[in-house]
Amino acid sequence: MGVTKPNPNPETQTQPQRPSFNRLLSLDSPPPSLPDFQRLCAQTTDGALYPHATTITKNIPIYSTRTLSLTDPDDLTTVQNEWYHILSEGPGIFVLQHFYDVEDDDDDDHPTLTATTAAFNRIIAHEAAAATTTSAKKGDHFSAGHNARIWNSFSKHAFADPSSFVAYYSNPWLRAVSETWLGPGYRLTAQVNIVRPGGQAQSPHRDYHLGFQDDGNCARFPRGMHAASAFLTLQGAVAHSDMPERSGPTRFLPFSQRFEAGFLAWRRPEFREFFEREYVALPLMEGDAVFFNPAVMHAAGENRLGPESGFERRANLLQIGSALGKTMERVDVVPVVEAVWGEVRRRFDGHGHGEADAGKEEEELDANWEAFVRALGEGYPFPTNLDRRPPAPNGMAPESEQDLIRRGLLEGWGTEEMVARLRQLHEDERGHQSL
Repeated sequence: MGVTKPNPNPETQTQPQRPSFNRLLSLDSPPPSLPDFQRLCAQTTDGALYPHATTITKNIPIYSTRTLSLTDPDDLTTVQNEWYHILSEGPGIFVLQHFYDVEDDDDDDHPTLTATTAAFNRIIAHEAAAATTTSAKKGDHFSAGHNARIWNSFSKHAFADPSSFVAYYSNPWLRAVSETWLGPGYRLTAQVNIVRPGGQAQSPHRDYHLGFQDDGNCARFPRGMHAASAFLTLQGAVAHSDMPERSGPTRFLPFSQRFEAGFLAWRRPEFREFFEREYVALPLMEGDAVFFNPAVMHAAGENRLGPESGFERRANLLQIGSALGKTMERVDVVPVVEAVWGEVRRRFDGHGHGEADAGKEEEELDANWEAFVRALGEGYPFPTNLDRRPPAPNGMAPESEQDLIRRGLLEGWGTEEMVARLRQLHEDERGHQSL
């Protein structure tokens, strides 16, 4: 083989071309294109793509739990495929009516939604009474001081009313929707928002993760992270009151999640003006839920019902995070489990729980209990300390919080043992403190 000799004349050497592709999205030079955004949002939802929807209103598919089935895995997969397409390639939003069925609630003690709303009211009253000093007052990014907010309503609900907490999060529809977008191991957080008469509308925005960054920081993330941000979180809201249009249900701009530069565009006045002209909003009934891609441009609406109505728009906002991402709020599962485990054992031991299957060696939880376990604990066991928590013999990963809670249910652990095992798991997960 011959040897390639270096070119003695550097001026005649061919210079490598710079790639024309930019890993970063442009904030100002040029700015995000409003005409491109308008073309995306001018689409019409094709109902033929979503045959299980009962109707499509204002470009948003509406489903009903009364016409869907959780018992046939093939049917459920077909519906989840529709939901996934809606969130990714379609309008980005869908409604699931009767997510909690107010009319036919078979909870043993109290209707689940009614009891949960009552628990939220007690939490709000408790926090309002505690907010007597500046240091005790909570912050909010939406009408702070005018509306009512419960941060981390997930944990506080468990402390306030274990019975309704267990019933509320033992909802297999919640699992079905969450796994549609995020797969297994998702982490649930929740925040209650109550908008009183006269409560103003939010400014249109995108949501967590990159929706919580200012423009300068957002522009530093490469374009792949802009796409990933939309896939790491699922946004949802459960209606804890009826939401007529005049009460200001969430405003949406369908198909806006498909705009690549949307996390850099939503603060720009021309995009906000377009949103105000073109948004849609759907009334909801108590117990309905709406789920949407966090990259959909959206805003809570104005409660235009007069003070004399006394009408408060109530929602429990669900922010469900991928096992591969970080949630906005931290949930400490130990005190939550300590608060509710007595109620869990009472229900679990007294009413049946498992599904017998001759083809499987181990007992499985039924759909409601499996949904509850997945809402309660972390399903992803990383990061961890692999010295203390080596992979399980039959897999690549150690036991997760969900695995441990599931085992505690089936093996009959009481509160003391369940809490002790969780604390030991967390102790074993800690990083090395020394050699």
